[in-house]
Amino acid sequence: MNAMENRLPGIDNTNIRSVEILKTPRQMRDEIPQTEETRRSISGSRRAIERILDGEDRRLMVISGPCSLHNLDEGREYAARLGALAAKVSDRMFLVMRVYFEKPRSVLGWKGLINDPYLNDTFRIEDGIRQARRFLMHLAQRGMPAGTEVLDTLTPQYIGDLISWSAVGARTAEAQTHREIASGLSTPVGFKNATDGSVDAAVNAVRASLGSHHFLGVTDDGLPAVFWTSGNRYGHVVLRGGRRPNYDEVSVAECEAALEQAGLPKRIVIDCSHGNSGKKPERQRLVARSVISQIVNGNTSICGLMLESNLMPGSQPIPEDLTMLKPGVSVTDACIGWDETEEIVMEAYSRLGRT
Repeated sequence: MNAMENRLPGIDNTNIRSVEILKTPRQMRDEIPQTEETRRSISGSRRAIERILDGEDRRLMVISGPCSLHNLDEGREYAARLGALAAKVSDRMFLVMRVYFEKPRSVLGWKGLINDPYLNDTFRIEDGIRQARRFLMHLAQRGMPAGTEVLDTLTPQYIGDLISWSAVGARTAEAQTHREIASGLSTPVGFKNATDGSVDAAVNAVRASLGSHHFLGVTDDGLPAVFWTSGNRYGHVVLRGGRRPNYDEVSVAECEAALEQAGLPKRIVIDCSHGNSGKKPERQRLVARSVISQIVNGNTSICGLMLESNLMPGSQPIPEDLTMLKPGVSVTDACIGWDETEEIVMEAYSRLGRT
């Protein structure tokens, strides 16, 4: 029998090439710890977003930033500009920096700064987590709220304490795992509609995340555990378009009706990019104008909008020679540049003053 077993092929980890042990979430947090100042900053920004979603704060939330961060020096420059702009519009708008460290892929491609921080297929994930946490600390120290997408299920254990708003993307809003995780997150969570444009999955995700769940996870000390959540009261829908845009009044009204039928609060954020812009960044301005018009005309369900924005407009592939990267230009989806971002925000600010 033993001789027969020795001739049989292995049945465990047959497609695993290697395993690398990472620092635990607690060790990473101890290495890059929060301060009393950053805790106050994040707690305050989360509470501000909750009040906006509850309708107690009538300011418009604007989540603006690169499709994905690949250069953190440029990210800090963007954050400085966004912070200065936030101060100018703070009585009518609440600005959050879009800080996406992970990118979902339909097939293959660069998966974001955490997965491959050096953009060279070395996949130094622990370095990526460390860089992400330091960048988020930089934002928190300067009072800039951060919004990110929850993609990998372990990432929130490493950086979730530094996040003020979370998104679940169109590809994962239907996933039971992400709905369960969202039910336990400490931030408000926006669920994007499906890539075909339907809102059912997003509405169902809001309902699911509102409930209590049990799921498998890893503790701050890296131990497997069963997590029992109390449910997240601040789930909401993000309309991002699909086969056609869905930021118009009719689409918004249909989403409101679906939320009402499900017994959920009518809270909607409009993504000005992706399907709503046809992935043409210059159309984001038109989407934003339509959203503001709806608010000015009395819509109370729309509580935020998203912009894919970078220091410079457009996009670029990642070259083999990284010194050839153009400064401030996205390496994933094309973005609007900073000048246009500022114009869109200031135009919206002016028009919101007439409501």
